[in-house]
Amino acid sequence: MEDFWTKRYAPKSTSELKGQEKAINELKAFVVGFKQQTKKGALLYGPPGCGKTASVIALANELNLELVELNASDFRNSAAIESIVGSASKQRSLFHAGKIILVDEIDGLAGREDRGGLQTLMKLLKSTAFPIVLTANDPWEQRFSTLRRQCRLIQFHKLNYKTVVQVLKGICKSEGISYEEVAIDGLARRVDGDLRAGIIDLFLLTSANKHLSTKELEFLFDRKRELPILEAITRILKTRDIEVALGALNDVSEDLDEVMLWLDENMPLEYKKPEELAKAYESLSKADVFRGRISRWQYWRFLVYMNALLTVGVALAKEEKYRGYTKFQRGRRILNMWIWNRKNMLKKSIASKLAAHTHCSTAYAFQEVVDFLRVMYSNSEWASKLEEELELDEKEIEWLKERRIKV
Repeated sequence: MEDFWTKRYAPKSTSELKGQEKAINELKAFVVGFKQQTKKGALLYGPPGCGKTASVIALANELNLELVELNASDFRNSAAIESIVGSASKQRSLFHAGKIILVDEIDGLAGREDRGGLQTLMKLLKSTAFPIVLTANDPWEQRFSTLRRQCRLIQFHKLNYKTVVQVLKGICKSEGISYEEVAIDGLARRVDGDLRAGIIDLFLLTSANKHLSTKELEFLFDRKRELPILEAITRILKTRDIEVALGALNDVSEDLDEVMLWLDENMPLEYKKPEELAKAYESLSKADVFRGRISRWQYWRFLVYMNALLTVGVALAKEEKYRGYTKFQRGRRILNMWIWNRKNMLKKSIASKLAAHTHCSTAYAFQEVVDFLRVMYSNSEWASKLEEELELDEKEIEWLKERRIKV
């Protein structure tokens, strides 16, 4: 999957982009006339797969501008954004006449892990020497109100299914793929304007036999019977056939969280080469990234990418399928977490009481402060005051006594 079609057929210039002419003209005018702009940022917004990121990359290539790109979901805190965007916004380009700074998916800055990243970004928009282009699926949340005022808003609309059909047919022609008109029309309608998802589906459905028919679409979307999770995992780990892997999860009743636990448990049992196991875990980790985005933003269309990574991504991580029988088993991570929680239940109880008295988080008290108490608990006078102040019960006192560290 190294030469994936989303990269191979990425537009090289803005003229190759379909269905977003008005938005692209606005973006080009912003970048070309940047020095005359009062707002130093452009915020591109629209549904997934409509061409926001592709348009920026194509424009940079067309104008021979250096592109500095980062995904806001992966670089949320102030220091990370300052080190990348801050440096790029001030330093001259070495090999180009100018540059575009692309901050992709700023929706990711809205999570609890955001540690000043949004504020830093807004600060950089006031001082940047180069155009900063941001993308978002939904920029209308209250927390983005100040950012919106600092940016030129450019809307990308959901692609018409006829535009998706046109692009998919072009890929079929380049790849020598035959297709039924009704099948390619059906695929374009099913992805609901998400061109990226349509390209991924086309790749997965036609890699085996270079043909797209209604039969392949039925294989992809129909769920006629429930399949045991063990059989589904076996299909993924024991095959390199894209079609077999892709349909492995279609008929299982378990959710994808459970599937991820099963794969996590059994991939090391099947894959013997470290590089293969590393590739499999890379696909698993990327699937988990999409899982997080679905949870945060409720963008359920990302299930297409998640499913592809868990099935085809994991299956093709191996160079060839392994012979012989492997006894696959249910993931033990949940059980291990339960055992860990039971083991640390009293420590967590003490940490919550400490947090209430010291105005810190329970997590910090658990990780840092409780162990300090174990040292101080050797002093009986101090220990008595602690028990009274925190209102520790007998079990909590016994836990501290057993684990106190003598100095």
